[in-house]
Formats: sequence, C-alpha cells, structure tokens
Amino acid sequence: MKTTLSSKGQIVLPAPYRKRFGLREGTRFRCHLKDGSLLLTPEGGPSARPRLVLDKKAGLWITESPSGAPRVTSDQVRAALEDFP
Repeated sequence: MKTTLSSKGQIVLPAPYRKRFGLREGTRFRCHLKDGSLLLTPEGGPSARPRLVLDKKAGLWITESPSGAPRVTSDQVRAALEDFP
C-alpha cells in the first residue's frame, strides 16, 4: 500500500493497518530509523481493546483480547461490535 506526505508533513495510514493495530485518532507514535527505513511504533504497544476474529476451528466470530488483558465484558463486546463491518 502507498500513502502520500501532505504539505503539512502529515501522512494517512491505510485503514487496514489502523484496524489491525487498533489505532485511533490521537494515537502517539515513536519514530525510528532502521536500515534506511522509517519505523512508526505506537506508544503503549497494541491496543488493549478486544477485537473480533474468526475462529478457524468453529467457523464462528469470537472476541480476542491481548495477552495479559482482563476478561472481556459484555460492554467490551458491544463496543467491538460497533466496529464490525
């Protein structure tokens, strides 16, 4: 995927990447140079928000929380469903 730098020095991260990493408006990033590439790393690591994933074994949509996260609540499930296509 490609993106363009604006006259204000802004870039747009493509939606698939924002969704995959749980990035929201206001997410702060650390900038790193590595082997001639610019790396953007979200501060605070991946989003602690649960997400919906397709369980390959059962063929059903299930919620998945990051490792070490507290149990998923009904309110969190409802919030995750708001982003479901």
